[in-house]
Amino acid sequence: MNQQTRIGSDLQHAATSQRSSLFTAQMLAPSLWQAVRMLSPRTMARNPVMFVSELGAGLTSLVTVAAIISGSADKFYFFTISVWLWLTVWFGNFAEAVAEARGRAQANSLRSARKDVTAHRMVDREQRTTEDVLASLLRQGDEILVSAGEPIPTDGEVIEGVASVDESAITGESAPVIRESGGDRSAVTGGTRVLSDFLVIRVTAKPGESFLDRMIAMVEGAERGKTPNEIALTIVLAGFTLVFLMVCTTLYPIARYFDVTIDVPTLIALLVCLIPTTIGALLPAIGIAGMARLSQSNVMAMSGRAVEAAGDVDILLLDKTGTITLGNRQASEFRAAEGVEERELADRAQLSSLTDETAEGRSIVVLAKTRFNIRGREMEHAHAEFVPFSARTRMSGVNLGDRQIRKGSVDAISQFVSQQGGTLPQCVRNDVDAISRAGGTPLVVAENSRVLGAIFLKDIVKGGIKERFGELRQMGIRTVMITGDNPKTAAAIAAEAGVDDFLAEATPEAKLALIRQYQHEGHLVAMTGDGTNDAPALAQADVAVAMNTGTQAAREAGNMVDLDSNPTKLISVVSIGKQMLMTRGALTTFSVANDVAKYFAIIPAIFMAALPQLAVLNLMNLATPRSAILSAVIFNAIVIPCLIPVAIRGVKYQPVGADSLLRQNLLVYGLGGLVVPFAGIRLIDLALVTLGFV
Repeated sequence: MNQQTRIGSDLQHAATSQRSSLFTAQMLAPSLWQAVRMLSPRTMARNPVMFVSELGAGLTSLVTVAAIISGSADKFYFFTISVWLWLTVWFGNFAEAVAEARGRAQANSLRSARKDVTAHRMVDREQRTTEDVLASLLRQGDEILVSAGEPIPTDGEVIEGVASVDESAITGESAPVIRESGGDRSAVTGGTRVLSDFLVIRVTAKPGESFLDRMIAMVEGAERGKTPNEIALTIVLAGFTLVFLMVCTTLYPIARYFDVTIDVPTLIALLVCLIPTTIGALLPAIGIAGMARLSQSNVMAMSGRAVEAAGDVDILLLDKTGTITLGNRQASEFRAAEGVEERELADRAQLSSLTDETAEGRSIVVLAKTRFNIRGREMEHAHAEFVPFSARTRMSGVNLGDRQIRKGSVDAISQFVSQQGGTLPQCVRNDVDAISRAGGTPLVVAENSRVLGAIFLKDIVKGGIKERFGELRQMGIRTVMITGDNPKTAAAIAAEAGVDDFLAEATPEAKLALIRQYQHEGHLVAMTGDGTNDAPALAQADVAVAMNTGTQAAREAGNMVDLDSNPTKLISVVSIGKQMLMTRGALTTFSVANDVAKYFAIIPAIFMAALPQLAVLNLMNLATPRSAILSAVIFNAIVIPCLIPVAIRGVKYQPVGADSLLRQNLLVYGLGGLVVPFAGIRLIDLALVTLGFV
């Protein structure tokens, strides 16, 4: 097994293990220490809620030390609060560290693919003279020669040659792909390997800024800045923290007025329990996990903003070919000429397609087998001479003695039969015109000078795609098909596929204008593309998924790259983005409801002695004021690691509207956020009393 195949296998294994198991020993061990390192105030300052919790834990620790030195009777109580406050902060860091660790295996595999190999830089392209330099010394615009068996040293665009390339180190797929100059399959990625022939590549990446470098940075989270929604939520949480800080500060003089003594650790415990520590601790992990789920789908986002935007998308632009349809047209009908049986046409069409390895050729063989049960041909004794399909002749066929059977384009067959002394019948011409008007591709079959009829090749809408579009419609997402077909053909396919609208005879200018129109109306637009002509529209779209097989221009214009080059992946990208937003909303709802329950645990406990009337608020019937405070602090800490699997795996995605989603969150996570803390705090209180801690 060569290195590239091994790396690809490692990538697949890492992705599979992450999907099948949330936590592994290799993941947890470094995360334990990483969570401690993240206690640095400079790191914690990025999260206001947890930073305030850390300051509170530090102040409580100082009070605890003073109590121990003075021999205070409260030292054990202070020490217990201090320990659980530090655990609250550490659990928050641990959630983020575990989320980051899930991408580390993939990043390590990608890093092993990035080697400072020797590149053959072209000195004279016509004479094929080269000089050997390290890949790190290559600059944009340099031209390099990569031969069979050699790794591609950096990102670039093929300007000469055609070769099969092993991209398993990047995609995890073992099947090689074709890269060639011109067209939409000219971009190559550093770290992949040429398997056959040669390529002349023009370098497009700056040193240290290759696609592989950016992938590693994004997987590790080094470039994962906070998204707009995350920043907004952080500001809201900081506001809550400030409000509760003021509340807890004013409680001290109120307590003095009622002759209630509140020590500093109790006041800090109250503050940490009331501020939204649960969502504050899990917020970074939710964002990182969303990026990880995207990378596990073999989609690399160039920014966290793009993933978040995917969750807010309400317009989806989808290319017809390869996304809505199967991409290769398939035989759907045999139209026999006058005086010719349809079975005879099917028989000759199949004979002429036996060695045609194109998707269209194989579909003709299958259609003849399905319609007329024509199968199991013995061609060895017939002395058959097969004529393979070629782009020059635009025909394929077979010679059986004096019989010359051909299948091909209308012009090619018309020329073939005229050379045999025949002509193309008017009835066949009519069928050809009808097929073309219906948006299909006509092929004509002939035997010697006799034309047998036409074959209708049509776009086949993918199975289940209509149901997927129905789910998107339930989510409030409008689907728009983009195609170069004429309006009549586009309308027929759009109706069959179930899209909401379509753009026919699409040009780059028309795509760009359509996106700008939707954005002007206040919509967020997502689209996918792979060609240079898609680059302007990709650059304009809010979520732009470029195909890894596409041109460098398309990859640079998009804010996501699909390593599998599967256009339907755009639907999964939107689902992952919405799942991230759903997870953030659900855990925020749980956290706020959670704080309400802790309020009912601590406030009555503090003032019940001075104000017996508050006993009615002791809904949990907690034993003592100190057991109530300790129970709330302990529950506040342990709920964070309990919710780490939810933050990382994400709330189960369901294609429902915003109203239904809000009701579901309030019912499940809102009500759950009230019930679970009541039960949890009560059980912890019973355990503390039973064990004699209070």
